[in-house]
Amino acid sequence: MFTTRPELAGTFGMVASTHWLASSAGMATLESGGNAFDAAVAAGFVLQVVEPHLNGPGGEVPVVFARGGSGGLAGRAAVLSGQGVAPAAASIDAFEALGLELVPGTGLLAATVPGAVGAWLTLLRDHGSLPLDAVLRFAVEYAESGHPLSPRVAATVASVSEHFTTHWPTSAATWLAADGAPPAAGRLFRNPALASTYRRLLDAARGPSREAGIDAALAAWYSGFVADAIDVFSRRPVRDDSGRDHAGFLTGHDLASWQPTYEPPVTTDWRGWDVSKAGPWSQGPALLQALAMLDGVPALAPGSGAGQQAPSAEVVHATVEAVKLAMGDREAWYGDVPDVPLTQLLDPQYSAERRALVGDTASLTLRPGAPDGRPPRLPRHVTDPSGSFATGAGVGEPTVARTGEQVTEPDGTTRGDTCHVDVVDRWGNVVSATPSGGWLQSSPTIPELGFCLGTRAQMFWLDRGLPNSLAPRKRPRTTLTPTLAQDRSTGRWLAFGTPGGDQQEQWQLCFWLAHTVRGLDLQAAIDAPAWHTTSFPSSFYPRETVAGEVVVESRLGEEVIADLRRRGHSVVVTDAWSLGRLSAVSADPSTGLLTAAANPRGMQGYAVGR
Repeated sequence: MFTTRPELAGTFGMVASTHWLASSAGMATLESGGNAFDAAVAAGFVLQVVEPHLNGPGGEVPVVFARGGSGGLAGRAAVLSGQGVAPAAASIDAFEALGLELVPGTGLLAATVPGAVGAWLTLLRDHGSLPLDAVLRFAVEYAESGHPLSPRVAATVASVSEHFTTHWPTSAATWLAADGAPPAAGRLFRNPALASTYRRLLDAARGPSREAGIDAALAAWYSGFVADAIDVFSRRPVRDDSGRDHAGFLTGHDLASWQPTYEPPVTTDWRGWDVSKAGPWSQGPALLQALAMLDGVPALAPGSGAGQQAPSAEVVHATVEAVKLAMGDREAWYGDVPDVPLTQLLDPQYSAERRALVGDTASLTLRPGAPDGRPPRLPRHVTDPSGSFATGAGVGEPTVARTGEQVTEPDGTTRGDTCHVDVVDRWGNVVSATPSGGWLQSSPTIPELGFCLGTRAQMFWLDRGLPNSLAPRKRPRTTLTPTLAQDRSTGRWLAFGTPGGDQQEQWQLCFWLAHTVRGLDLQAAIDAPAWHTTSFPSSFYPRETVAGEVVVESRLGEEVIADLRRRGHSVVVTDAWSLGRLSAVSADPSTGLLTAAANPRGMQGYAVGR
């Protein structure tokens, strides 16, 4: 079978990410004696520099990982939540006082506590082996001396250049030339303010031990110069996509009172694999729900379609319908609250009841379930789409619009992408992380720091009483969702993930079925044709639903596409290589081999290893 690249195999270490410079920085860290955690942190900071339209220091990152070797955590999946919380002053009452029915997707009102740096430094302190300067040096170099600007970054800046000039002068000063021209793709681009921020962080990282130095850097970020600059900047009104100017709610005290948290993953058994995800403050359990529903589908019996690169229409239809049901439950039940009925949602009997709803034709309605007979409750924006909550075309997170392309509106509102990195080392440590937020086009640059705040709070609802209703110091239900799985029969670990907003679970599902059911290797499974549905509420402002829509790569073939249309799906055919930016790594103790693969889509992702 032809693949765009080989599946990499070796015994020393593997790094796969959405940008070749990040993968190379991670591999250089492994070569210098670091472990997978050191390498993931090095790659994560480089992604902030080279993919600034997709993530930044003002964003967030969930991490799922497992330690090799011996000890209490060895061989067990764990989650580190680097998702910041809403500010203490951010309440539904506060937004109602501003006359807003949705949290804007740009500006300062949607800022949560920046969690990415805290999570990366915590991961380094607790599980890494190198000092901060050894892993941060790559990001400092690329910010200070320059890196070749990717075409997508250049296009993003060009699309919002007028908005920068008119409304966000600090962003214009960072990203535009003196004459207002956007930067050219392929040219070296420098961000000296960001480099200075990183260097000040290194200057603060002093102490009697490696861990004490990292703690000092954390203090400088969350209680020192970074928190001070954010506090001052957030008080200045700026234009957001409500069409008005608003100051933010985020304060230095919000930063000082937050820290990342370790949590147990949500894990389910799927045909001998333990599949682990972050909790229902993410959309991670939706993948587990979909897999549970699909386990009894005849077209996905073990070994079905073995060796075939493209799936059948039956498989695509079944996955789309299962995803719709899982996302209906996501909308009704998921959030950063203690009473999410996860046990019931993943119960085999409940999964069987939901599976029975997958018919021969496409469903056009949102159908959340009633675990234990509890009636679901949905936002007014979903139940009354014709009322005052009606919106136009969907927009949202920075490469996915409905057809997979990266789109940025002139006011900075963006449509779907983020970053991803997976690492495995020779000691059996494995890490999967999906950093995002703090997009250069979504919030104005803080001039002293060289980066902008995130806008993840746009995922909250402003209705009261929902699991994902806005509340002070609460995490929004994020779309960021890395995956870690272990084959219990061999002990093999598999880490994978993708950018893509609401599509992240769906494209990972395409990969997972290609790999575990059709038996394709990592690269072939990533290369296989992908698809997704938008027939549920978007997590991004203005929260559009497109009933019955399925977006497919043309490589699925005319016969499969025609069959889907006969089943009632509204099929949008997009370019042959357009959906998803997956990467994956694996460690198999039964063979001693490490493997890796990365996505050719977007022409940026790369896997390296030996």
